[in-house]
Amino acid sequence: MISEIFTITFFNPLYNGLIFLISIVPFADVGMAVILLTVFVKLILFPFSLKMVKTQLAVKQLEPEITKLKEIHKNDRQEQARKTMALYKEKGVNPFSGFLLILVQIPVIFALYFVFSRGGLPEINTDILYSFTAIPKNINMNFLGLMDVSAKSIVFALFAGITQFFQIKFSLPPLKERSDKPSMKEDLARSFHIQMRYVMPIIVTVVAYAISGAIALYWVTSNLFAIGQEVFVRKKIKNKYENK
Repeated sequence: MISEIFTITFFNPLYNGLIFLISIVPFADVGMAVILLTVFVKLILFPFSLKMVKTQLAVKQLEPEITKLKEIHKNDRQEQARKTMALYKEKGVNPFSGFLLILVQIPVIFALYFVFSRGGLPEINTDILYSFTAIPKNINMNFLGLMDVSAKSIVFALFAGITQFFQIKFSLPPLKERSDKPSMKEDLARSFHIQMRYVMPIIVTVVAYAISGAIALYWVTSNLFAIGQEVFVRKKIKNKYENK
């Protein structure tokens, strides 16, 4: 039941979108269609990403007050948590909205990934095409005449890993200095931060190479868009705060 809803709601529209783009891009270049579809989906998700960044910056603005509350109520964790949530409510900040926004995006991201990994190109699955989706007469799997996106590409896989590293670097907050007596929570947070920053790019590189050049191209495009988006949004919001 869930898989059917996922297929009908997310996979089929994106698959049809990819086939449509292949039919209109120059030389029916699948690589160009992959880039355009990735950018189009990212633009649709942009409002969610914007909300996430705003929430992160708002929480960061409250860090001095939160630190002060922790110091005042350091012997009463329950009161500390209550006062912190009251502060968030007073300032109109929902610290959990970021997680909710991520959950909204996950089905779309997975569907986009499956379109490129299981789409079966250059063969087209006409059974899931909409009646108004034109079927391309030719499908060119050679991106710009240089790379077969249906084959493995170590170059694009490395680009995927490198751009993933910088995307995570921009999106994650700086790693805080280790305290003299770190708690288990602090150690777990540091471990997660380090794994996301250094292990995730390696995983992306391996997966991108193992599947196809199309997946690598999707990851490169997605990461570059995310980096540009992060820089643009943070600069815009930072200027807004500074001009207040």
